Amino acid sequence: MIAVIQRVSESSVKIDGKIKAQIGLGLMILLGIEDADGPEDIDWLSKKIVNLRIFPDENEVMNRSLLDVNGEILLISQFTLHASTKKGNRPSYIKAAKPDVAIPLYEKMIVALETELGKSIGTGEFGADMKVSLINDGPVTIVMDTKNKV
Repeated sequence: MIAVIQRVSESSVKIDGKIKAQIGLGLMILLGIEDADGPEDIDWLSKKIVNLRIFPDENEVMNRSLLDVNGEILLISQFTLHASTKKGNRPSYIKAAKPDVAIPLYEKMIVALETELGKSIGTGEFGADMKVSLINDGPVTIVMDTKNKV
């Protein structure tokens, strides 16, 4: 799994011109799932995300986690994170999991993040054409790949 994690002051996702979900202070996460991903990736990534100390403390040092600031999460599925651009100019998405594999893992990631965070999260809709808006706070953007845990 690849996650692009952005600290935001606000974020939203629209589908067909209607807001599907919106958050205030928190993290907007783009999540790419591949065939090799499984429950251990979900467990590791969900714990890591909610405990990342990337929010400022009273001294403006990034020392607080999402839990510490009572932040929110907006999770968006994005298969293009697994694009291969080695050959030619048209990206290949061969590493991205097909819907029959990706959807159940995406749904399990939602449950895992809600469990770790202790509240519901906002989500997009798997496979939909989504318009994602955000105000990146900092800016702070972190890319995590569960295949590079060590």
